[in-house]
Amino acid sequence: MPAQAPLSLSAHWTERPGVKLLGNLSLRLISPLVLLLLWELASRSGLLPARIIAAPSTIGGTLGQMLGSGELAGHLWVSLKRALSGLAIGVSLGTLLALVAGLSRRGEIAIDSPMQMLRTLPFLAIVPLFILWFGVGETPKIALIALGTTFPIYLTLFSGIRSLDPKLLEAATLLGLKRWELIVHVILPGALPAFFVGLRYAFGISWLGLVVVEQINASAGIGYLVNDARDFMRTDVIVICLLVYSVLGLGIDGLVRGLERCALAWRPTFIRN
Repeated sequence: MPAQAPLSLSAHWTERPGVKLLGNLSLRLISPLVLLLLWELASRSGLLPARIIAAPSTIGGTLGQMLGSGELAGHLWVSLKRALSGLAIGVSLGTLLALVAGLSRRGEIAIDSPMQMLRTLPFLAIVPLFILWFGVGETPKIALIALGTTFPIYLTLFSGIRSLDPKLLEAATLLGLKRWELIVHVILPGALPAFFVGLRYAFGISWLGLVVVEQINASAGIGYLVNDARDFMRTDVIVICLLVYSVLGLGIDGLVRGLERCALAWRPTFIRN
């Protein structure tokens, strides 16, 4: 029996939350590290020429240079301004339309059918029209992102308003809540989960739209860097720009999740951990 004590202690140690988390993290890192190593070896051996894709060491060196010179930060700031400006307009417009259509039968008749028709159009295909209407400056870029982000907000918020439990609305009415009190204290809080789902979709669409609009006569931005790198076959810069898009998308999604936790902490079914 005493001889088994070390085994039990070892098993107990490995079951501790911190050790288990560290082990899981190590397992998750193994495959990416092996992939990077194979990638580097293939590049150094000539199996992967730089014109196809640069070596990880080259990409890391270029990233250090771009960060040190401030080039990447400058282009990133331009892209963020475009994406957030279009997103702010799209979220505002989508929210307003969803409230009008969701809270009024007449509003639904006037708004929902045109919105359902417009949302089936691929918004990226409207680029030529936007260039004709707004020129090649910043306006068509922001307008295209705004258009693309309006629909997910409208659809999810409208659905959230209309899918509220009728018994909840009936109970609030019996308690004597007025129309505006019903909207503020019951309908809008109840539709918040659907709004945050739409917001996450809208962020993703804003990044997709950003990639396209920065091909339109842009002189700055991450998309401009990709175009310039393509012309000079700089695959290291292209990979860096793709990484920036993905990391920013992941970070903003985490920010939205954090806002969702704060806004929906009152819900009894909300999972905090």
